Amino acid sequence: MPGGRLTQQERQQIALGLADGLAYAEIARGIDRPTSTVTREVMRNGGPTAYRAELAHRATEHRAHRRRQTAPRDPKAPPQPHGRDAEAVRAYEEVLTTVFIQSGTPTMMARVLAGLLLTDSGSLTASELAQRLQVSPASVSKAVAFLDSQGMVRRERDERRRERYVVDDDIMYDSMMASARGTAQVAETARQGVGVLGVRTPAAVRLENIARYLDFVSESITRAAEQARDILHTKPGAAADGTAEPKPDHA
Repeated sequence: MPGGRLTQQERQQIALGLADGLAYAEIARGIDRPTSTVTREVMRNGGPTAYRAELAHRATEHRAHRRRQTAPRDPKAPPQPHGRDAEAVRAYEEVLTTVFIQSGTPTMMARVLAGLLLTDSGSLTASELAQRLQVSPASVSKAVAFLDSQGMVRRERDERRRERYVVDDDIMYDSMMASARGTAQVAETARQGVGVLGVRTPAAVRLENIARYLDFVSESITRAAEQARDILHTKPGAAADGTAEPKPDHA
């Protein structure tokens, strides 16, 4: 199985495979590469619907050039915990960040969120994040403010009175609940417009339908989020083999 960077011809084969609706594993077999290589390549270059071989090749060359210009890592830097492959972690962080961006998260916010999620502590200071991402503390602060508003990050003070940014096991639950509250607020605002525009007028009927729809969605998100957390949530290390053992359903 060949190693090294993907060639331009291989990228063209990936693009053709995506256009034909092939799975990543099938595309990978066609170019004799690991499935993970194809997955990373596609996700860091626009995703399956936006992947373009020529653009991906140029973007990869640009990233390689930028890395060559970056100062080398400190040789005394501590090794990755738990024997992790540092390069594999870095590549996965890129993939995770790209997925967040494609789902609508702004770029810097996506980078901060991915950086926090991939720490075992789930907690970093502003300076630690800035150093990790090679950005300014102001950029980190702005990103955290956005993530905080979405219920995905919280702020707390450590024993040295430094502000720390934290994600925990309830990050998706908190985010879903924030989304449900936001949806409910839009529904309430739409309903207020019914009285302003006149009941049974076309515009008022439209707003009433929007309000009813969003009420239903908000209630469904809330109910599903609470049920999922009760049933599926586990703590790290709950199972000896690393698999999650869901809590019993007491309902």
